[in-house]
Amino acid sequence: MARSILFVLSMFVFFLISCKADKKHENQAWRTKKLAIENQVHNELLDVEKEQGWRLLFDGESLNGWHLYNKPDSTQFSGWQVKDGALYCNATDETKVFGDLVTDKEYENYELVFDWQMALRGNGGVFINVKESLEYRATHQTGPEYQLLDPAHSDTNTPLKRPGCLWGISPQITNVEAKPTGTWNTAKIVQQNGNIEFYLNGRLTAKEDLTSTEWKNKVASSNFKDVASFGKATRGKIALQNWYFDSWFRNIKIREL
Repeated sequence: MARSILFVLSMFVFFLISCKADKKHENQAWRTKKLAIENQVHNELLDVEKEQGWRLLFDGESLNGWHLYNKPDSTQFSGWQVKDGALYCNATDETKVFGDLVTDKEYENYELVFDWQMALRGNGGVFINVKESLEYRATHQTGPEYQLLDPAHSDTNTPLKRPGCLWGISPQITNVEAKPTGTWNTAKIVQQNGNIEFYLNGRLTAKEDLTSTEWKNKVASSNFKDVASFGKATRGKIALQNWYFDSWFRNIKIREL
């Protein structure tokens, strides 16, 4: 009987010690993760990324490499600014010059990665293959759009307007939700020889061949059917949309293929 009691007590003590050890390990892991997040560096490239050919499109300090679409002399007066290490669009300040921000350079075959978040119920986009000319009044007349959408926006339930989709053309290939308001999402756009792929938070959301008959048919049956210049180029500038909602971007990097 005494041996049985001693055995039970021993097991109880062992259980308590094990729980404390697991708790300590859990707390230590949580603190390590929290510390890593707090000290995460943004808008910088790792040495291995540089070796792979990546380069930053946003240096975290300036608008170098970017200008306002068709209004390059007005960029400094626009709502686009650098704030807390992010490329921020102050879209609600009506004293600012309105317009999308575009890269100085054109790109054809590349992999583009960026972090983004929208204001509450915000709606925006990133355009590719944008042609800049006074012939066109807006970026969306030439460039297909990667949709950016805060999850609280009503368009979240509209298939052709969901985050990560090719806006107005094709719904998400894989059902993916944007992260809650105030948190960062990661997007990736790959284009090679007219074939494009969109990713949201690591999952494929759109895939099209801009040189195919299927693509031409999709455009012809969309709201872009009367926009003669839309979706025809496979080379152009990258644009960040100013669409009346505050938006933030960081870690914008590109690798030409």
